[in-house]
Amino acid sequence: MTTGRRAVLASLAGGVLAGCAGPRSATSGATSGPPTVPASNATPAPNATADAPASAPSATATATATATAVTRAEIVARYGHAVPRSWGFDGPGVVHALPKGKREIALTFDACGGPGGSGYDQALIDFLRKREVPATLFINSRWIEANPSLFRRLAAEPLFEIANHGTRHRPLSVTGRSAYGIPGTRDAGEVYDEIAGNRAELTQLLGAPPRFFRSGTAYCDDVAARIVTDLGERFASFSVNGDGGATFTPEQVRTTVASASGGSIVICHMNHPEGGTARGIAAAVPKLLARGHTFVRLSDAVR
Repeated sequence: MTTGRRAVLASLAGGVLAGCAGPRSATSGATSGPPTVPASNATPAPNATADAPASAPSATATATATATAVTRAEIVARYGHAVPRSWGFDGPGVVHALPKGKREIALTFDACGGPGGSGYDQALIDFLRKREVPATLFINSRWIEANPSLFRRLAAEPLFEIANHGTRHRPLSVTGRSAYGIPGTRDAGEVYDEIAGNRAELTQLLGAPPRFFRSGTAYCDDVAARIVTDLGERFASFSVNGDGGATFTPEQVRTTVASASGGSIVICHMNHPEGGTARGIAAAVPKLLARGHTFVRLSDAVR
């Protein structure tokens, strides 16, 4: 990663990306706040039932996913002894931004699930519907299990693209590294489980596998990033941290998101209705539209 890229990410990572715990104050002290975004080899701070499917999976999609699947044993054989060289928001094949030359912006919203993280920001989603703003929703298995009816409705709407936010919302590591106090996956096999568990569930519910993956906290090492690619997905990171892991006030969200430039991938959360995300997005989107920007799902811009 270039020095410029590190600086940009560091300046934008204004809050935690854990998202599955209750929002903490964006102005709290170093103990509860985020670590500085690490350079590639930096060490992060240590504290940093679905029901019926949305649609019946087609036989072709299911057969294709099965036929091309890479097994857990194959992943362990390939990467079981690999030593990672980086840790952070970057890695092989990781997407940070949309292709250059257009004024498109991708809004992405994580739904992390688990204790304190299975809420639903209806005001946010209703605003996106009203303004016909497309978005990519990164949804964790635990959120689906807690909100099966909501998931089916969201998955049925062409305005939204469903993406893979992991099975247990864990940072993606082959050595057990943690981020924001959340333990990471401990080896290549657990990396496979974190990706493939939710991938299989989403494939069954949607009728086709998701194209994009984002780990819990968005952290990964370079070996884990390669495993994402081997399993047929693109690791989607971000260039604008829009709501600081659902800790920002509405004004902070508005200011941060409204400053996005063409090609930005904005990360926010849709599982904390008590936070400032909905009001901040509702204030920022008109400003971006007035400046000539348009909004796209990741699949609309990333091939």
